[in-house]
Amino acid sequence: MSGFLPFLLSGFEHVIPLGYDHILFIVSLFFIDSRLKTALFQCTLFTIAHSLTLAMVALKHISVNAFYVEIIIALSIFFVALENLFLRNVRPWRLIMVFVFGLIHGAGFAAALLSAGLPERNRISALLGFNIGVELAQVLLILCCYWLVARPLSQKQWYRQKLTNPLSLAIASLALFWAVQRFLQ
Repeated sequence: MSGFLPFLLSGFEHVIPLGYDHILFIVSLFFIDSRLKTALFQCTLFTIAHSLTLAMVALKHISVNAFYVEIIIALSIFFVALENLFLRNVRPWRLIMVFVFGLIHGAGFAAALLSAGLPERNRISALLGFNIGVELAQVLLILCCYWLVARPLSQKQWYRQKLTNPLSLAIASLALFWAVQRFLQ
């Protein structure tokens, strides 16, 4: 596999359907404030951060310990989902945390990209394709959450109590389980 297009597809597939932990992270980002603009802004911040680390690790400018990266990714999902239970809108520290978590997730993306075999000849093109594929999948997730859930339901009185909070609690519980499981492996 070499070139832009195959890596674009690989980046997309790394999130949808294969990236269950990444899907839950993006959904958790969405549920703190279900306005499309807010969700896309958080996603953009996350993308900028993970793009930096993805490039640095994939191009072997830095190295990371995949064992710790996977644990921290699970803990980032736990934190973001748990925060949804207590906050109703995005605070400045949340944006900082989304950026920091993006740096960590980028290292995880790099591990996936390197295992797919980053070609020597078209490294930048492949890296760009993979990253754009990830971003397209993230935006698709946000648009689906918005059009299928938030747009028709977010104005209902019960939206947070019966939908956002239970889903966030379920995501936080699963993420904590993953963190412990990954630590014990």
